[in-house]
Amino acid sequence: MMGKNNLRRTLRTLLLGLGLLSGIGLTGCQIETGGQTLPSPYYMNDDVQYYAPGAEFKLQREAAALKAFDQDQAKQQTTNR
Repeated sequence: MMGKNNLRRTLRTLLLGLGLLSGIGLTGCQIETGGQTLPSPYYMNDDVQYYAPGAEFKLQREAAALKAFDQDQAKQQTTNR
């Protein structure tokens, strides 16, 4: 009697372990190993993301506005003296 239950428990544990191992093996996600980001096993089937080339400095208008503001402030300070 005790041998049957022990055998069932061992088989159940073995099947659970194999199921978990196969589930992990089939997921295919990116991993980081030693500072390298390695692709998933399905990277050849992934959709390609394309980013159209644009300005290198994304905040050009904001920088121009800040520069104009600084110049305006400098003008006001020289006229107030």
